[in-house]
Amino acid sequence: MFIMTPIKSALFVIFCLLCTNNYAQYTDVINSNRPGVSRSAFSVGTKVAQFEVGPYILNEKRTPETAYKVDGFGVDFAARYGLVWEELELNIEGTYQNDKKKYTNNFNVEDKRSNFKTLALGAKYLVYDPYKNAEEDKPNLYSWKANQRFKWKSLIPAVAIYAGANFDTRDNPYTDQGIEGFSPKIMIATQNNFSGGWVFVMNLIKDRIGTDQSDFSYILTLTHSFNPKWVVFGETQGIKSDFYADNLFRFGGAYLWSKNFQLDTALTFNTKDTPSVFSVNFGMSYRLDFHKDKEPKGEDNGTSAMEEGVRRQNKKGGKIKKKRKGATEEKKTKRKKDDIDFN
Repeated sequence: MFIMTPIKSALFVIFCLLCTNNYAQYTDVINSNRPGVSRSAFSVGTKVAQFEVGPYILNEKRTPETAYKVDGFGVDFAARYGLVWEELELNIEGTYQNDKKKYTNNFNVEDKRSNFKTLALGAKYLVYDPYKNAEEDKPNLYSWKANQRFKWKSLIPAVAIYAGANFDTRDNPYTDQGIEGFSPKIMIATQNNFSGGWVFVMNLIKDRIGTDQSDFSYILTLTHSFNPKWVVFGETQGIKSDFYADNLFRFGGAYLWSKNFQLDTALTFNTKDTPSVFSVNFGMSYRLDFHKDKEPKGEDNGTSAMEEGVRRQNKKGGKIKKKRKGATEEKKTKRKKDDIDFN
């Protein structure tokens, strides 16, 4: 069985590095997880609603023993929202598929199927951000070479945790027939931002905990940007359970159409024939941005701390000037008085 979940991440950090001067949850451009399936360690930012969708076509073939062929289409989808804290993100994600499964060794018996392969509601929280308030990581405006230099600190990843629940309906053809209702799902997501536009993301996932189809999977994603508009990625995903096991590979790219809209595409395949998998995905991401930055400490009526210090110094200087001016006038008056007395 081919699992085509809806998320990919790593793109937003590249755009963040190229388009902004600091690291934060919220970025000036969309930070989509597409077109792969890994999740970023970072959220979309508070008061940001983001929608990610990707139709795909697939082909599966199993040659030994119970040979069959599957042809169909589906759609990956996700809705993400930043709530309360910059580090927190709520999301709902899933995959709906419609296909025909034909058993070639059984007089071409055909089985039409359609249902949600995955449907999960959860929350992700960034527990550690090595890039927060990192002044030394800001771009060097005077040296391109300095910006491209490897930084040992980049080996320390950002870390996020995810907790959620899957929902599976009765008689779902894409799951074990004993599964029904809700089941827990947990994940650890890490992310490294390297110089030169490289980003590495790792996900460790335990899914459908407590069911007969409970599986463990890992996802490794390496992303590279050529410029602020174009990004390419490569990804590998390993899945292990009693119900299904596979190693999938993905390659593709994304184009930033505008700061709130992204287009992407990807190919997915494996290297075995039990079954062999091939899928083509086209997708898009769009966000509604209502984010507002919080006022930094030390600001007063829209004035920064530095500006406030200058203003106070000028004010203090103004008082000194007034005192000096008053002293000068007093001396002039006294001199005139002395002149009159002398005469």
